Amino acid sequence: MAETSHPYATLAPDAFWRSAVAERDAMEITGLWKPKFPITQDMRIVTAGSCFAQHISRAVQERGFNWYNAETAPGSAELARRYNYGVFSFRTGNIYTTRMLNQWFRWARRPDDCPDIYWTSDLGFQDPFRPNIEPDGFATLSEARASRRAVLAAVGDAMRKADIFVFTLGLTECWRSADGQIEFAACPGTSAGHFDPVEHVFHNMGFKDVTRELSRALANLRAVNKRVKILLTVSPVPLTATASGQHVLTATSHSKAILRAAAGTIAAEHEDVDYFPSYEIITHPVWGGRFYAENRRSVLPEGVAFVMDQFFAAIGAEAAAAPKQKPRRATMTADTDDLVCEEEMLAAFAPNSTRGAS
Repeated sequence: MAETSHPYATLAPDAFWRSAVAERDAMEITGLWKPKFPITQDMRIVTAGSCFAQHISRAVQERGFNWYNAETAPGSAELARRYNYGVFSFRTGNIYTTRMLNQWFRWARRPDDCPDIYWTSDLGFQDPFRPNIEPDGFATLSEARASRRAVLAAVGDAMRKADIFVFTLGLTECWRSADGQIEFAACPGTSAGHFDPVEHVFHNMGFKDVTRELSRALANLRAVNKRVKILLTVSPVPLTATASGQHVLTATSHSKAILRAAAGTIAAEHEDVDYFPSYEIITHPVWGGRFYAENRRSVLPEGVAFVMDQFFAAIGAEAAAAPKQKPRRATMTADTDDLVCEEEMLAAFAPNSTRGAS
């Protein structure tokens, strides 16, 4: 009889592909995440990151968890939606990169370090670090500055009060000032501002860049909040466009591989940092792309629900009812249209499709 003293002889079924994946229906695969620390309904949960992170903000509220809103809207619910309140825990808009996250955290701790830079257009004044926050622009420079001060205060408040900080890494590609000192929320000239090839420089962050900036961001967070626990995820949404010179498909794979490796590395190095595999759940071939809409980019509500069911089941929360129908390819839905995404605006610059042309 063969020896059974080696480590593989006593591994659990989920350690083997055959028992954990091949012999199971894809929709019945469970146990993908084993949380490092408890997440309970009374804990303040702060959310930030890319477009996909907005689903997490909604889901924790729908399940009765304590999502912390550090920057509440002064008016009605309709005005709140129009002016991008309640999308994340603070009104920064999407934070796609780890550099941008560190930038916001650093400025929240030291507001005087935040550069007094604003863009002007027919809409008035716009904030280059959150250009789509005010759909009609700020009427005056003083109004734009007051709003910037308010968001920095809100970020600082959320940093101090968070029990759980959830951050979704979205992109490696970004646009910076020529001196490399600041990063913009989007390429100038796309959603706001004017592009200057001398002043605005493309940068594609590598693994070392991403992990360094993420480590610095978390150090800034821990400096004001010793008890906070961090949960990292990676957005499964492909790039809308790439300025890297690569095909957008391979550029997406490149970026997501770096982000996934960085998130996993930081989580492995710190007891207070965990990684939740929303990226794998949506993108893995096991699920055959069933969670994507017809454009092969937007995540369907069924996919979001499946991801969040895995999340809540792992932390011991009651699971919501499963979808009655199997996920299917569909056109864009109201749920995906409701997301606020600066990067999505790049799609407007794509040439017309040649599919079906003679």
